[in-house]
Amino acid sequence: MTEPTAPTTPAEASAVADKVRTAIGRAVIGQREVIDQVLIALFAAGHVLIEGVPGLGKTLLARALAKTFGGDFGRIQFTPDLMPTDITGHILYDMKNERFTLRRGPVFTNLLLADEINRAPAKTQAALLEVMQEQQVSIEGKSMDVPSPFMTIATQNPLEQEGTYPLPEAQVDRFLLKIQIDYPSASEEATLVQTVTGNRIGDVLDVSEVETSLSPASVMGLQKLAASVQVDAAVNQYAVELVRATRQWPGIRVGAGPRGGIALIRAARAVALMAGRDFVTPDDVKLVVLPVLRHRMVLAPELELEGQTADVVLHQLTQQVEAPRQ
Repeated sequence: MTEPTAPTTPAEASAVADKVRTAIGRAVIGQREVIDQVLIALFAAGHVLIEGVPGLGKTLLARALAKTFGGDFGRIQFTPDLMPTDITGHILYDMKNERFTLRRGPVFTNLLLADEINRAPAKTQAALLEVMQEQQVSIEGKSMDVPSPFMTIATQNPLEQEGTYPLPEAQVDRFLLKIQIDYPSASEEATLVQTVTGNRIGDVLDVSEVETSLSPASVMGLQKLAASVQVDAAVNQYAVELVRATRQWPGIRVGAGPRGGIALIRAARAVALMAGRDFVTPDDVKLVVLPVLRHRMVLAPELELEGQTADVVLHQLTQQVEAPRQ
């Protein structure tokens, strides 16, 4: 089989995005917005945190995405007794051969699913921090690179569920996007039940219908193409103003840091490329404000008591910050 070639133009990249979106849709019923946001993160070479109750297809989505580009897939089920070395790997003494050997952890992959990441305490959660930011791990003082491309899709249950730990703020900030996944619509849920129960034994995750249309090398080519999308100075300033507004907005106790503006531009570039353009518009930035900033700010307690959410506040903020004219 001939290895797929990397797209070289925005039009080709947009066609690839449509193809991958369709392929994932053969396994994942509905959740179109979630699929699009995961693709934005893939194009932007970023990591994703998906929050939602169990059973909404988060694991299936990750497996389907990995298959679309033929990448290696690794999965870690986070539990309260999980140790950092269970993630990164460790050195073992082989008594038979009388030498030390390296046992690589599941992070040595292209797409890592960190399932229910907030079921483990902070020390274990932090083990992902180095590999997410630097694409390398340190074992016994030796640094080792993980394969490229490397993407982490972490899932977490809502914090009000029993047995969950809040993620360290430094780690949350490393995720390009935080995606909220909700229950499917009535028609989508009916289709889902019919599909899963149709001539199948059990409810095994099935990605057999997902076609591979990319290679790991072509994904890296897409990411380089996204990084070259042009950003006008006015659009760049608009992203900065949105982020700075979160630090002064009534009801926001802690606003987004400079990494928020960087993430807005990175994600907006991916949006533009998926639309077949080589330039970013203010609307591209607006499209990613919620998933990029919702996890980079902390609301004041009084707003939380009133039932306000970060998304509601960001909607209000976006309406007040004037966008540049296109």
